[in-house]
Amino acid sequence: MQKYKLETVVGVFLVLGLVCIGYMTVKLGHVSLLSDDSYPLSARFTSVTGLRAGSVVYIAGIEVGRVERLYIDQENQQAVVEMRIRKDIRIYDDAIAAVKTEGLIGDMHLRIDPGGGGDLLKPGGVITDTQAPLDIGELVGKYAFGDVKKPGDANKEQKEKP
Repeated sequence: MQKYKLETVVGVFLVLGLVCIGYMTVKLGHVSLLSDDSYPLSARFTSVTGLRAGSVVYIAGIEVGRVERLYIDQENQQAVVEMRIRKDIRIYDDAIAAVKTEGLIGDMHLRIDPGGGGDLLKPGGVITDTQAPLDIGELVGKYAFGDVKKPGDANKEQKEKP
């Protein structure tokens, strides 16, 4: 009898541990099992270098969604980003989406200026006004090899020409 009591206690702890691991997996993985409290949107970019599925979507510095999928529209030669946005967030058709970096060498994320002058985007809507990510390596290369011009340099060149 004592043996079965010990095995039962161990079994209960094992089941509780598995339930806790499952719960943490769902919560940390941002998986929604029972309710869908978000809606789909997409955005078209010339480049989405560094962005990946699972990247965060921010509005005014607050997380409002996640990137679901990235693919290429072969017909228009554009990168398409599909995302899910919380249902309580309103985004208008004059919104601007930009791929940004967290710090100098951090993860890429999507930042949206929600607009406000147009009509509301419906689920499945497309943000067409976008900004591709800044290529830091290209800028450093230009600076290192002297291709970067200071704001006043363009005026000096024009004055020097006869």
